[in-house]
Formats: sequence, C-alpha cells, structure tokens
Amino acid sequence: MHIPARLRSGLAIAAAALSLPACGSDNETLLTDAEYEQKAVSGVKTFIEGNLDQFAAATAALQAAAPAPDADGWSATSDKEAVDAMKAEWKKARQAYESIEGAIAVVFPDLDYSTDARYDAFIEVEADDDLFDGEGVTGVHAIERILWADAIPEPVLAFESELENYSEAAFPATEAEAASFKDELCARLAADAAKMQSDFDSLALDAPSAYRGVIASIAEQVEKTSKAATGEEESRYAQYTLADMRANVAAGVATYKAFQPWILTKGAEGAEVDEAVRDGFERLSSAYEAIEGDALPPLPEGWSEAEPTDEQLATPFGKLFSLVEHESDDATPGTLASDMTRSADLLRIKTLP
Repeated sequence: MHIPARLRSGLAIAAAALSLPACGSDNETLLTDAEYEQKAVSGVKTFIEGNLDQFAAATAALQAAAPAPDADGWSATSDKEAVDAMKAEWKKARQAYESIEGAIAVVFPDLDYSTDARYDAFIEVEADDDLFDGEGVTGVHAIERILWADAIPEPVLAFESELENYSEAAFPATEAEAASFKDELCARLAADAAKMQSDFDSLALDAPSAYRGVIASIAEQVEKTSKAATGEEESRYAQYTLADMRANVAAGVATYKAFQPWILTKGAEGAEVDEAVRDGFERLSSAYEAIEGDALPPLPEGWSEAEPTDEQLATPFGKLFSLVEHESDDATPGTLASDMTRSADLLRIKTLP
C-alpha cells in the first residue's frame, strides 16, 4: 500500500515549509505581542475551521454512502462498492480530525470523547451490546470497527476479547441493524461533527488552546506506537495509525508556522528556538514519509518496549519507535516536544489546566 496522494502532498508541503530559511520581520511593520498573538491565533482558527468543514462533509458522506437496509444487512462482499465508499470517507474524516485533534480535545472535550474515544474506553464504563445504535460506543472508531470487521488484526482481537463487556465486531446482519448503523451510529457522528463545526465558528480561540494543544498532540505521538505492541493502537482496525501520526505532524507544522513570525521577534533566542523546532519537525516528517502505507511497520518478533534488543531496534518499527519516543519527550532538551514547549514559554503562552 502506498501513501495516499493527499497525504504525500501534505507532507511535502510541510517539508518544503520547514526547509525555508527562518524569516524575519525586517521589511514588515513591527506589531505588539498582543497583535502577533491575535494574528497567530486567527491563522490557526482558519486552519481548524477548514478541517472541521472537511470532517463534517466526510462524516455526512459516510452516512449517505451506507447501503440501503435489506433483510440480510450488508457486508464487505455483498455491498463492496458501498463499503469501499464508506471506507474512503472514513479515511477523509480521520485525516481531517487528526489534523485538529490537539485543539478539539481542549475546547470540546465531550465531543472529542464521543467522536474519538476508543472501544476499550467506552466499554470500561459500561457494556454496549448494540454495535449499531447511536448510544454507548460511538464515533469514528465504532464505525471503523464495523467497516473492517472482517480484517481485524490478531493482536487487536487478542486484546479486545479479554476485555470485560467485550462484544465481537460484525457487519449488520439484519435490516434493523443496517438501519441503525446508517440512521443512528453514522448519524450521531455526523451530528457531532456538525455541532463542532457550528459551535467553533463563534468560539473565541486562545493561544493556549491553539498552541499548547498541538504540543500535547506531538508529545502523545509515542503513545500511538507504544500501544501497537498490545493491540491497543488508535486506528487499529483499519491499520491507519501511521496516517494519523502524519496528520498530527502536518498539523503541528501548520500551527507552528502561524506562530513563527511572533517567535522571530524574540531576538537571538527566538531564532535559535525557531531553527530547533523546524529541525525537529523535519526529523519526524521525514521518518514518517519514508515508510510506505498507512500502517505502522510490523513489530519485530518478541518485541519488548521495556528491554528492546539491538536487533529489534534496527528494524523499521524499532527505528520509528526510538525516534518517536525521543522526539515526544518534553523533559529532554533538544527534542521536538521540548523545543515546542520552549517556544511557547518564550512567548509566555499560559500552560493548559
């Protein structure tokens, strides 16, 4: 599987932006810190609004693509064209959401949960024996689990089957289940996406939510690789987690570019931090782009995150894990997460609660 053209394009644009020399404001009218902040936040808000528009459109299209309910429900074989269309829209929705996840988790925590929480998080609270209604287990991963019900990787099955309140993933097998999937589960996701879209329009976004939120998303990259060993990774049914990570990094670049002019007003320290941040994004984006497909590389046999061998660390997964673990560590100087935090501190952007 190759990297989709849209993802290759996004990463290429990010890489090109990062390769540009640090720009100054010699030929620009100097603004006050408050004006730079307002301009940066406005840029990020425009970026988020565009992705929310795409997220809402893709979730609505996913619902519309669901097959008309019939007596035996539907499956990937009996309704292949419709299922393929739903999968394509699911990936569009996923990319749009992962591009804004850092800010959305801060400003809309309840909607973030209903649209993006994983299956295990939902059933830890209570059992959900109806896979297809719009209650209990909901959101992108609930739909993903159904769309890829016939292709769930063995480690994921092993992990989930041991969970209390577990129900086996399946396609709709009856007319009622197919109707519920289309009119309840998919409709719930589309409605949540539309609510985010409408509510965000009038929201007064602030710098901590816009900037610190994306730093948190970068710091959480290691969690996405770490959980692959136990079958707990995020987009685990579609094997789409690496695509999620690419979107996170591209969004980080877009957010940073909005704040970069302000950072570059901070003299030598601002220039130093800017170069460090751009180098960090280049390291991550180059590593992600070098891997083909949307899935994380296969885990080496006997992989142990706590005590990996040199041989395991030399594999594609081992190399990726080591890099992500390092760059996500905000306590170690010289990492992307640390340098992003330095840049926020330099601008005196308040920490998130």
